[in-house]
Amino acid sequence: MAQIIWSRAAVFVLFILPVLVDARVRHYKFNVVATNVTKLCSTKPIVTVNGQFPGPTLYAREGDTVLVKVVNHVKYNVTIHWHGVRQLRTGWNDGPAYITQCPIQPRQSFVYNFTLTGQRGTLLWHAHILWLRATVHGAIVILPKLGVPYPFPKPDKEEVVVLSEWWKSDVEAMVDQSTKVGLPPNVSDSHTINGHTGPLASCPSLQGGADGYRLQVDSGKTYLLRIINAALNEDLFVKVAGHQLTVVEVDAVYTKPFKTDTILIAPGQTTNALLTTDKRAGTYLITISPFMDVPIPVDNRTTTATLHYNNSLAATALTTTKPPAQNATSIATSYLDSLRSLNSKEYPALVPKTVDHSLFFTIGVGVNPCPSCLNGSRVVGVINNISFVMPTVALLQAHYYNISGIYTADFPGKPIFAYNYSGPGPKNLQTMNGTRLYRLPYNSSVQIILQDTGVISPESHPIHLHGFNFFAVGKGLGNYNPASDPANFNLIDPVERNTMSIPTGGWTAIRFKADNPGVWFLHCHFEVHTTWGLKMAFIVENGKGPDESILPPPRDLPKC
Repeated sequence: MAQIIWSRAAVFVLFILPVLVDARVRHYKFNVVATNVTKLCSTKPIVTVNGQFPGPTLYAREGDTVLVKVVNHVKYNVTIHWHGVRQLRTGWNDGPAYITQCPIQPRQSFVYNFTLTGQRGTLLWHAHILWLRATVHGAIVILPKLGVPYPFPKPDKEEVVVLSEWWKSDVEAMVDQSTKVGLPPNVSDSHTINGHTGPLASCPSLQGGADGYRLQVDSGKTYLLRIINAALNEDLFVKVAGHQLTVVEVDAVYTKPFKTDTILIAPGQTTNALLTTDKRAGTYLITISPFMDVPIPVDNRTTTATLHYNNSLAATALTTTKPPAQNATSIATSYLDSLRSLNSKEYPALVPKTVDHSLFFTIGVGVNPCPSCLNGSRVVGVINNISFVMPTVALLQAHYYNISGIYTADFPGKPIFAYNYSGPGPKNLQTMNGTRLYRLPYNSSVQIILQDTGVISPESHPIHLHGFNFFAVGKGLGNYNPASDPANFNLIDPVERNTMSIPTGGWTAIRFKADNPGVWFLHCHFEVHTTWGLKMAFIVENGKGPDESILPPPRDLPKC
């Protein structure tokens, strides 16, 4: 069970209204509660959904239509993003503030309405404005249609495991201060597992034990762990002492099963893994630790939980495990190389074999002058040397109603300036600012080369594309070579995801079919980089007829 955190600022009422599934009505009702009790080593109020941290799990089946009424009771503007949900023709319900909707203002509400078409597995929901997703997040569990089995042995039990970060200070105040200074904000004070903090020196009562997350299991059973990385800024390693994990799904897409003792999961990603309790009775350590293979500050604490066999003696010794080193690139690479789409008859990998739009995006951070900043400069995030400027009117609204002056559809399909991308880069490469989008015809096939850059430092950026899944058909270190690298692309069973990390100092090639009309965000899922402007958006035009066109906006769509 997730630890429940009550707060004076418990955010909004979240209701899932009844939906009809296979002639059955499913009722969901999430109520708002508020009190001043907390167990997170702090008396400050936190923003939550229904007073829970992490928030409530949304359960549905493939094919369900889901309605979620969000009522905002806090001082901040709010939106909710249903991360990984395709939102076919329903982009108004995707959730990123000022991209597909204006935010829900204090004391206002909005009903999200979307259908889970052709998807099953684990996803997540989270706030998509400011840094509110630090505490406003939760799981989405999409079960297969009734009578449709998993393509792997049926587990005896399922467990949602949400990983996150925790700051003892007020997150929004911290970000505001860092913006004024022009430097990155502080790293988190702890990672969390289902709302339980890790070892904090100033919180001796939170060193584990009764306050730590404990997974109770029976011997001889198989458990499906639905693992979600809801952290803001850190890739995480997951290990269970003495046990192997069999990965069967990532980002709500089935994979070819493979065994591993270490899972790597980036912010925004989900992983389903089978755990078989075939060890002797006892207690086994679960470790959550960061992965960062360049000298960039991260929360380097290892958070722990325990897997406890029922009927074990209280005095049974704890079986421990050593987490990977923070810079364990070889472990990360081996894990990522093992991921393949299931590509079965029932679940084929429909990889685009030809490409209509071939794009090359350089991804990274830079430094711009900032006279108002205390340091005289500030760090910015860039794609193709452009730092994205958030509009004041939602881009989807501007596109749908042909409102001029909000954006330009001239985002460059390749870098404006050529240089040694994986090297140190030019020291005087100042970025440009703009709200520039790239236009795609309906049903066109798209390839994007995501090239990491080293202007300040190379880094593994987790890139998330809204509205689509994509296939990661290739990756490599150094600069992408268009003459030789495509020959090594996997067009048979590449992993299919909605969020994918670029290798540090390298590149990743992704392909997708632009079969979902609307305006769709692409951004780094490190919140600090998104804040700095490492983001852009696509316009996907309507196709022929109403079935290939975006639906009209909801009547209660928030206004800016």
